[in-house]
Amino acid sequence: MKIICVIPARGGSSRFFEKPLALICQKPMIQWVYEHCKEVKAFDEVYVATDSDRIKEACDQFQAPVIMTSPNHDTATERLYEVSTKVDADLYVMVNGDEPLLTEEAIIQCLPKNYNPDELFVSNLMTDFSNPVEVVDATNLKIVTDQNSRCLFISRSPIPYPKGNMDYVYHKFVGVGCFNKKALEFYHNTPRGPIEKIEENDSFRFIENNVPIYYYNCHCKSLSVDTPKDIMGVEEYFKNK
Repeated sequence: MKIICVIPARGGSSRFFEKPLALICQKPMIQWVYEHCKEVKAFDEVYVATDSDRIKEACDQFQAPVIMTSPNHDTATERLYEVSTKVDADLYVMVNGDEPLLTEEAIIQCLPKNYNPDELFVSNLMTDFSNPVEVVDATNLKIVTDQNSRCLFISRSPIPYPKGNMDYVYHKFVGVGCFNKKALEFYHNTPRGPIEKIEENDSFRFIENNVPIYYYNCHCKSLSVDTPKDIMGVEEYFKNK
C-alpha cells in the first residue's frame, strides 16, 4: 500500500502572511514539519503543496519536493485533493504546515488499523486539552467522539456542556488527517452544508452527509502556530526539550 504525506503550505494567510516561512529557532517552520514527516517510516513520499514561489524557494534549500497548486483553494483538504489528481497513492496523509511539534509517534496514529479500499476513509487526530482556558477559546476546535472513535460533532463552543458533572476530558483538534482517494473525490464533488458554513470546519462535509470520520487521540503535545506570538511558545518548548 502506497502512503504519501502532503504538507499544505499556503502563502497568503490573512492573519499571518507567509506563515510557513516564519523562523523557529532560526529554521523555517515548514522545514521543522517536513523533517518530522520524513521520520515517518510508513510514508513512501513526502511533499510540500503550496501556491507560493517564495515557499517553494525555501523548500528547495532543504531539498523538500514541492507540488505547486492553485492559489484559489479555500481549504487545505481541497489542496490535498489537487495533489491526489497528480500523485497516485492509496492513502494521503495531510500534516498541517503550522504543526511544528508533531513527531512520528503522533502522526502515524491517523493510519487505519483495518483498511477497506472500497469504502471512503477519513481520519484525524485529536489530543487532550491541558489548559481549561483553551476549552472556551473559540479558535480551538472541540471534538466529541463515540466509543469507537467515530466523530459525533465538532464545535468552537465547549462541548459537551458540563450540566451533569465536570468529570470529562475535553479534546482538541490536531492538524493531521488521512484520506483515501474516494474520500477526497467525495469531498471535492460535494457542496458545503449549512453546519460547515456556520462552524467553518470542513470535516462537516462528511459528517453532514453521514460519512463516518474518525478522530484518534494521539495524546501528544500540539502547539499550532496561528499568530506570530505563538512562535515564542514553540521556541520555548524546543529549548526546554
